[in-house]
Amino acid sequence: KAAVCYEFGKPLSVEEVDLDPPQKNEVKVRIAATAICHSDIHVLRGELGFKLPLVAGHESAGYIEEIGEGVTGFKPGDRVVVSMLKSCGRCFYCAQGRPSLCEAVFPLTVESRLHNKKGQALNHMVAVASFAEYAIVDISQVVVIPDDMPLDCASLLACGVITGFGAVVNRARVEAMSSVVVIGTGGVGLNSVQGAAVSGACPLIAVDVNDKKLEAARLFGATHTVNAKQVDPVKAVREMTGGRGADYVFVTVGNASAIRQGYEMIRAAGMEVVVGLPVNGETVTFPPFFPDEKIVTSCNLGSMRLSIDIPRLVSLYKSGKLKLDELITARYPLEKINEAIESVERGEALRNVIVFE
Repeated sequence: KAAVCYEFGKPLSVEEVDLDPPQKNEVKVRIAATAICHSDIHVLRGELGFKLPLVAGHESAGYIEEIGEGVTGFKPGDRVVVSMLKSCGRCFYCAQGRPSLCEAVFPLTVESRLHNKKGQALNHMVAVASFAEYAIVDISQVVVIPDDMPLDCASLLACGVITGFGAVVNRARVEAMSSVVVIGTGGVGLNSVQGAAVSGACPLIAVDVNDKKLEAARLFGATHTVNAKQVDPVKAVREMTGGRGADYVFVTVGNASAIRQGYEMIRAAGMEVVVGLPVNGETVTFPPFFPDEKIVTSCNLGSMRLSIDIPRLVSLYKSGKLKLDELITARYPLEKINEAIESVERGEALRNVIVFE
């Protein structure tokens, strides 16, 4: 079964589909859990330019069911995290240790392994398409995890956790005792908060418009919170950082005005990292020259190296230093996926997870 989008903005259709076998360097994964990310919702609302019909879903974990030609190092039965990050290991960026910028074109980017009962090809969202019982992915997209790692929690490592956490520890490389602001404390933002807390940031300021999410940010390590509906967030942050602004600001919401606010929050020579994904067509304006040497950059999937960073995050979780269970608001079967999505859109959930076992 798969949850198929035939029309943007409409409920998904859960139906039986046909799945071709894995091809060279691909594996078939039996999905155990898939979290609902806001990127999925942007896609399903037609805001990111994807083509229909498609199967969304990209934040997953499960079991390798079948391996294709040329696959080594994996076997049926392996428990794996399934990410949308594909890398060839050979291109200019992969050779520099930057697989999140891989230049290669993969078959799953231009071909489909999924078809509905009418024979119509179904597009794979970001070469994963895991709102389904099974998925075909490139071997670079899977990482084996220990048998005692809960798969619902493991699914969060595929996108939300690595995106937020990695922006702090990999892209910005926040130093201990640095002042950090995180704008937006949803599923990704809370992981930026976690990454900053693990890095020893202080003060660690969370900014949002939802008091419940700000309470959650405290649980995940924030030392201060700012409700941007109640006060001027730029002024509040400057007051908390000695008047000069923060060393680092992470914008985890896809919002141009928030990006501009983040720019105003950083000190001279400070760094703003854009993590959230704005909808197509949004723009933000900056001065053509930064006399105060501010740095504005972005981060793709936490600048992660999956085979290195996923095991490290698993170790942090097992040692009690990374919160994953607390990120899961509710679990749903595939047949109730539309209810799970609507709950996320209403702001009721950090992460809702579709479970298959």
